[in-house]
Amino acid sequence: MTNKTILLFSLSLFLSANPGFCQNIQKPNIVLLLADDLGYRDLSCYGSTQVQTPHLDQLASEGLRFTDFYAGSAVCSPSRAALMTGRSSVRAGVYSWIHTSQKMHLVKEEFTIAELLKESGYQTAHVGKWHLGYDLEEGSGPGPNPGDQGFDYWIATGNNALPSHRNPENFVRNGKAIGPTVGYSSHLLADEAIDWLQRREKKQPFFINLWFHEPHQKVAAPAKLEDRHQDTDLPAYYGSIENMDAAIGRILKELERQGEVENTFIVFMSDNGSYRGKNGSNGEFSNGKTTLWEGGIRVPGIFKWPGVIDKGKVENRPAGVVDLLPTIQEIIGGNIYSSIKIDGTSLLPLFNNEDFERKQPLYWFYPPSRPVAVIRDGPWNLIADPELDIPRGNMFQEDYIGMIKTTQLENFRMYNLRNDPKQTNDVASENPEIFELMKRKMLQLHQEIVHEAIDWREFSWPE
Repeated sequence: MTNKTILLFSLSLFLSANPGFCQNIQKPNIVLLLADDLGYRDLSCYGSTQVQTPHLDQLASEGLRFTDFYAGSAVCSPSRAALMTGRSSVRAGVYSWIHTSQKMHLVKEEFTIAELLKESGYQTAHVGKWHLGYDLEEGSGPGPNPGDQGFDYWIATGNNALPSHRNPENFVRNGKAIGPTVGYSSHLLADEAIDWLQRREKKQPFFINLWFHEPHQKVAAPAKLEDRHQDTDLPAYYGSIENMDAAIGRILKELERQGEVENTFIVFMSDNGSYRGKNGSNGEFSNGKTTLWEGGIRVPGIFKWPGVIDKGKVENRPAGVVDLLPTIQEIIGGNIYSSIKIDGTSLLPLFNNEDFERKQPLYWFYPPSRPVAVIRDGPWNLIADPELDIPRGNMFQEDYIGMIKTTQLENFRMYNLRNDPKQTNDVASENPEIFELMKRKMLQLHQEIVHEAIDWREFSWPE
């Protein structure tokens, strides 16, 4: 019996013995909004002079805006795995973005936010990009699809919206391919979310996991939005962000219409930095998507929870998508089996203006990147390269796992991100005690996580 099976069985026994448990506690609805390839500086509330995002700006003004918020990885799939599980993406077995040729996927045994909430009496829906496995249509393969990971209702694409954000043809709803659609991806997803909100059981709390495709390529946006950005080299990129903001505005309006705003916990974030690093999308930070420099992993992070999070709050303590599962667990009082190692830390004390202490540094390991490993602890940022030259190509090969499991780390450098957000001045020699402590923490975490990570060379699909 797997840990997940034991946990779900235990929870079902508890809820059966305590039928009033869920009804007696006012649990907030939860809405997670995830952009795809959105850079740190791509919202007007984060300093963009190119885009106008009034709905997300309002969300930030009514809640909390993190200055130091982090994706789960430098590319899509591993970041989403970290978000869903509260675990390092490599610990969860997702080393890089997932391709149809690979065995790699988020295994069904991983315990997700959706399963945590479903077992606590929530209605659950996934709307949008998935990219944690490709077998979405019934009979197409062993999965997993969102329904295998705790979602009652779902509509998804395996990876990107195709052929572009305009009139995508590859949506699958609850295992059935939809075929050609008319409209833009962000608004088609808003339509689905609003329809589900209107049809749901009103007596239960709800969870919507809404993962947009914007502004990942191939970008497309209405002409009136693209026309506003004709002075740029890619008007559709900025137009697609504004189109996504408008779609989010529609969802927020529906929550208001239903009287659910005051009892809804909302988070907006991005899965990694922008691929347009040289065009200002990642602000002052170095590099962008596919790298573990700050431009590749530092992203917008906006949280709103009326009555709990102060309006207009700006927070500079580091946090990330890996913190969402333990935060939600503490909010709802859910349970996670003790043998499941969670890497994130609950942010609830921070929301409540209480003392907040991270249980372990934020950690990233992305094989194609140099640096290959990074930790963030307070203001300090430590980076390292692999001793073995793991191939750096965009397409991850599962044969690399042998090198990943055995390589040591070298070429350690340390930065104080409060003083040096561009990561230009290695201060390791000036702070030897902090450097040695950071190095020990990185090596311990790295060894532990890589040891637990699935070796896909030895994996076979269950019959």
